[in-house]
Amino acid sequence: MAKSRARHMGISVRIIGRSHFDAKAFSSFLNSEGLSWKRSLKASQIEEIVEAAGRICYMSFGKKQSPRSNREYIRHLVCMGHESVLEHASWTFLVTGVSRGFTHQLVRHRVGFSFSQLSQQYHDETEAQFVEPSAVAQSDKARKAWKRSISLSKKAYDEILKSLADLKQSVASAVDKRELMRALRSAARSVLPNATETKIVMTANARALRYFLRIRGSIPGDEEMRRVAAALLKKVRPEAPSIFFDFEIGKLGDGSPIVHWTGVAN
Repeated sequence: MAKSRARHMGISVRIIGRSHFDAKAFSSFLNSEGLSWKRSLKASQIEEIVEAAGRICYMSFGKKQSPRSNREYIRHLVCMGHESVLEHASWTFLVTGVSRGFTHQLVRHRVGFSFSQLSQQYHDETEAQFVEPSAVAQSDKARKAWKRSISLSKKAYDEILKSLADLKQSVASAVDKRELMRALRSAARSVLPNATETKIVMTANARALRYFLRIRGSIPGDEEMRRVAAALLKKVRPEAPSIFFDFEIGKLGDGSPIVHWTGVAN
């Protein structure tokens, strides 16, 4: 039986891109309007993008500027439900160590999200790894059944690729080599399970991310989703505490994380 590589959730979230606020360009605009803006010293670039966008709606600069700090200003917007300005701030993440079962759910979030995922049609999965759910490890019988299924799927993938590879010579003249490999891997990947490990780049604006954390980070029955949500929150909260002030990370009885939305009122 073919060997398969399985491991417990080794989720990793890296920020590989984020919004940049061009303070000089914005100051140039304010000068052309004869206005000034009292900026909060500790606000991050992302937080300033949100505040600047919000103040543009009312041109609340100079004498019209409220005494609120950046944190107070954004908190007020969030509590009032005026979150459209949060869409101007975004992050790009590289998420690894997750299963395709997880990404099948993740990519259903379309508004405010963009995705680029490892393709099983172009990437050879003969050395694929598999993400073992923590629940499976709690039962020897369940774990044996899981490992047996993974091994059979892996063996079938290898055999299908090798068997169909013999067709290359007969159709090479009619089909582009690259597209032929795509077709072969498409056929072989049909036997791979949801547990197959994958990698995905995800860009999300702050408003969409808040929604994701709120509805996905608190599902007790989906550990992988909760772990990713908690990892995302840990990355963005230090960069924009004014935007994610009303989220906390707790723990369930098994020690796994869960994201709580506190719903702090203004």
